[in-house]
Amino acid sequence: MFTHRRIERHQLPYYLKVFNSVTGKPIGFLGNVSKDGLMLISQLPMMIGADFDLRLKLPASKDCTPVIDLRARCLWCHEDATPQHYDAGFSVQQAPPEYGQLVEALRQYFSFQPLPASV
Repeated sequence: MFTHRRIERHQLPYYLKVFNSVTGKPIGFLGNVSKDGLMLISQLPMMIGADFDLRLKLPASKDCTPVIDLRARCLWCHEDATPQHYDAGFSVQQAPPEYGQLVEALRQYFSFQPLPASV
């Protein structure tokens, strides 16, 4: 069965660590992202149907918030092609406006942009 994603995903493996915002412990890496969801790559499987309080720690910048906390529900989880790694898809339940700004910044960063026309 062929399906189409409504939202374009952008590959981000190993760029941004994801933490449990309650314990502060790392739980994986952001695999891809959209305004409504994200994929987490972790060394442990995630519980499907559970809500998670996640924290994204961003590289230091004067123009952005260094931490984004959000709540997301795990919709699916399966073993990755890499041994001892799991991919989990999350639906974002609650996120601050900074999350949308991060998604847009990453979309622009990882997209192919046309070169400006020569003058």
